[in-house]
Parts: sequence; structure tokens; C-alpha cells
Amino acid sequence: MNRWRHVLAMCLAVVALAVLTTEAVAKCEPEKAAQKYPSAAGKKIKIAVDPQTPPYTVRDAKDFNNIIGFDADLARAAFKCVGLELEFVAGSWSALLPSVIAGQNDVMWSNLYYTTERAKQASYVPYMQAGTGALVRKGNPKKIKSMDDTCGVRAAAGLGTVEEAAFRDQSKKCAAAGKGEIQQISYPDIAGGTRLIQNDRADIMLTDLALVDQLARDNPDQFERGFSMLTGFKVGAAVKKGNEDLLKAIFDGIQELQADGTERELLKKYGLDPTLQVPAAILRE
Repeated sequence: MNRWRHVLAMCLAVVALAVLTTEAVAKCEPEKAAQKYPSAAGKKIKIAVDPQTPPYTVRDAKDFNNIIGFDADLARAAFKCVGLELEFVAGSWSALLPSVIAGQNDVMWSNLYYTTERAKQASYVPYMQAGTGALVRKGNPKKIKSMDDTCGVRAAAGLGTVEEAAFRDQSKKCAAAGKGEIQQISYPDIAGGTRLIQNDRADIMLTDLALVDQLARDNPDQFERGFSMLTGFKVGAAVKKGNEDLLKAIFDGIQELQADGTERELLKKYGLDPTLQVPAAILRE
């Protein structure tokens, strides 16, 4: 009997330790913002977003000035948790990170992939991983079902994106195999990319998988998904190098939202796979 009491006591101690550890690691303390993040507290943090990237950031159909979506809702919840104020600043996707690096905005929080090149000028807090999808016209007239099928086609990718680099690499492979090189077209934002497909100026647009699926759902008579790839890229919020208080605040907020299940609920709310969540971290390079 004494042996079983000892085992039970040990189990209870482990549970208690786990609870205490969780509370120590992740806990919303908005009242301590000035103490924990002195350089960020007391001012409105400018968050740069592209409101034409559903389901991440998009304008509310009921209120044009209201930005909603997975990224927008996650940012609001994280900042509420740590006691900081925010305001969204809308712009074209390709201009958002440069605006943060230049100090015009404080954070880019709009479906931004982490890359070592970008991390040379910005620090990240990743919170999910991404897949890549190929948006094509309804019926997939060029029968593009993988990257191997892109030789000789007109391909659209966002300016300065990992997809743009992927097409460049694939085009070299096409040329080496004696096939037609890819005719690459860059666009500044998602709206510009979809117009290229709509107006038959491009055969494929490569971008975030969830975004491709959302565009296909919203426009079933115009678009469909040609193929998808799991890339393993991490998606995160980015701040200018050296802005350590704001970086820590975002990390703390996301960590709590992951601990209490809020992020998973938001992923499900916007039709994203909850298993895409990755543990919050601070990545500098």
C-alpha cells in the first residue's frame, strides 16, 4: 500500500510541476506591458498587412476599414494578451517588409515566409508552417499538375518571394533538359497575380497553398488548384533588427495563444489545417 501511495504522490508531483511550468512559460499579463516591454508600451504599434490575401488578411465585407483574417485575428489576440495597442496599415505585399526595415511600420504580419536572406534585416516569430499551391484557370487548360509541367509556360510569382526563386530554379532545369524555359512574370500583390490568370497573361500562379484554395473556393468558375507541395517554410511576424522589446512581446503573446488553444481555433475558423501550427520561437538569422 505504501508503495502505491508513493507512486501516486510522484504522479501528482509531476502534474503539478507541469502546470507550474506552463504557467511560468505562457501567461497573459497585459498589466505588465510597461515593465516587460518598455520601448513598445504606451504607443500604437503599426502592423503592415496586405488586405488582399485571404484567408490571412482581408477587408471585412461589412466594414471596409476593418481588417480580418487569420493573421489579423492572431495579431489582435497576441497584442491584447501582452497589453500593447496596434493599428493595421494596408499596402501591397511586396512593399510591406521594406516598410518595416525602413522604420515606417513596426511589424509585417501578413503571410510572410522566413528565409535566411530576409532574416539578415528582420527578426521573426514563426507560428505556422506553409504549403505551396498552383493556381490555374478553371479546367487547367495547360494540364499543369506538378513543377515538372511548368517548362515553357507563363508563370506568375510575387515579387521577391520564394516562389519567384523556385520558378528561376525550375527554368534552369527545363533548359538543361532541352525543354522550354519558363516565361516568368512578377506581380506586386495577390490581386495583381490573379488578374494575370484571369486575363490569360499567365498559365500558373504559385503562392501559399491556403491562399490558392481560398481563391478557388471564392471563384469556382474561374480558378482551381493545379497542384500543391509541402515546402516546410515557416510563416511568422517580422520586426526590424534591434527591436527586441516588440519581438519579445510578439513571442510571448503567440506562445500563450498556442498554450491555450486560441491559435488552433483561429486556424480552424479560417479553413486552415490546425496541424500547420509550429511552436513559437525567435529567429534572428
